[in-house]
Amino acid sequence: MRLYVNGIGTLGPGLSGWTESRAVLAGEREYCNVTPIEPSASVLPPNERRRSSDIVRWAVQVAHEAMQQAGADADELATVFVSSGGDTGVLDRLCTGLATPQRVISPTLFHHSVHNAAAGYWSIATGSKQSSTALCCYDSSFCAGLLEAAVFASLEKKFVLLVAYDLPPPHPLHAALPLPAGFAAAFVLTASPAQQNIVQLDLDLSQDLTGEATNIGDAQLEALRSGNPAARSLPLLAAIARHHTELILLEYLEDQHLLITVTPCQS
Repeated sequence: MRLYVNGIGTLGPGLSGWTESRAVLAGEREYCNVTPIEPSASVLPPNERRRSSDIVRWAVQVAHEAMQQAGADADELATVFVSSGGDTGVLDRLCTGLATPQRVISPTLFHHSVHNAAAGYWSIATGSKQSSTALCCYDSSFCAGLLEAAVFASLEKKFVLLVAYDLPPPHPLHAALPLPAGFAAAFVLTASPAQQNIVQLDLDLSQDLTGEATNIGDAQLEALRSGNPAARSLPLLAAIARHHTELILLEYLEDQHLLITVTPCQS
C-alpha cells in the first residue's frame, strides 16, 4: 500500500512539536531529555479542557498540530486513534474507588474510561462528523493503526488523521506496564499524491523474522522507542526528518514485520 504524509505532530521528552523533533531526529540538534510542558490542547473548548484527562490532552495536542501543518480541515479527516493501554490513570482511579467500602464512582471518570475517549473529545472540539476508529494492539498498536489508516485512505479515498499516544501508568499499574515516559504522535495521511505531500510511504507486511526492528542511534531515544508503544513510531519519524529515501522495519505481530520505504516528496 502507498500513503502520503501531509502533516505531523509530536509530543514527548525533548520532542515538543514537529519542528523541534525534526531537528533532533535529523541529527541537527543534540537530544536533551527534557519533560515536555503540559499540552494546552487549545482546540478543546474551556469546559471540555477542564474535564479532560492528561492522555486526552496529549492526543488532541498532536492531532491539532498535524492538522494545522497539513493545512487540513477537521471535516475532511477521518480519524484512527491508537493506544496500547488507554487511560491507565483513569483505570487506576476507578479501581481504587471500587476497592473502597462506599464504591462510589465519578460519572466523569466513567465517561473517560472508554477506549475512544480521546477520539470523542477530538470530535467535540472540532465538530467533525467523519468516521472514527479507536484501536489497541498492545506493543504493536502503532503498526495496527498505520495499517488501518492505510486501508481506509486507499479504499475510501479520504484523508485520515492517525494519532498514537501512551502515558506511563501510575503505581501499582506501572509495575505491570513500566513505560519510561509519555509519547504521542500524529500524522495526516492520504492515498493521493499532491503538491502538499511531505513524504511517500510504501508499506509491506513481511513474514521474514531474520531482520531486527529499526532502532534509534541515541541511547535515550532508543529507550523511549523500545519502552513506549506509541514511540515505536520514532524510526518512521526519524526517516522523515532525515529527508532521504530509507527502508525501515517495525515490529508488528509475533510472526510479522511492517516494512516501510520512506521517500521524500519535497526538495
